[in-house]
Amino acid sequence: MIRFALEYAVQNGRSLVTICHKANILKAASGLFLDVGREVADRYRGRVEVNDVIIDAAAMKLVLDPSQFDVIVTTNMFGDILSDEIAGLVGGLGLAPGANIGDRVALFEAVHGSAPDIAGKGVANPTALILAGCLMLDHLGQGEVATRIRTAIEGTIHDGSTLTPDLHGHASTAEFTEALLRRLR
Repeated sequence: MIRFALEYAVQNGRSLVTICHKANILKAASGLFLDVGREVADRYRGRVEVNDVIIDAAAMKLVLDPSQFDVIVTTNMFGDILSDEIAGLVGGLGLAPGANIGDRVALFEAVHGSAPDIAGKGVANPTALILAGCLMLDHLGQGEVATRIRTAIEGTIHDGSTLTPDLHGHASTAEFTEALLRRLR
């Protein structure tokens, strides 16, 4: 996993990989994660900078100044917590895409997953899922298409006339989607 994060950073021109851990308390599991991370990072010296941050401090630093981070690699539990925190920083779960990328398979989804409590009510914000599709397009080498979609999303949100309830608007899922599609035509 750490090798993959470092390879991702190198291949995508990223400058810093931060290993988030809790090795100070979870000495066996998180300590091993950190030790392996540092060992693997040594092989990337000169190509990408690597640092490590205890998860508590990382959570605080993300709130205070997210620009301190470029690529974060951590365990599933900490990653799940940080992804929800980061979603809050960008406007909520309805705006946050997720990607789980491995050597042979990749999965793209909204960070929040499903929302059965609002299924069929027409109030869901489709942005996170559409942005996850953009991450998939990037992964498949279709970055230009992804950029076009992202630009349409940005324009639709900045326009403000067809926002879903989570963004303090009154538009339905379908109305938001139609406004987005008009920008793509």
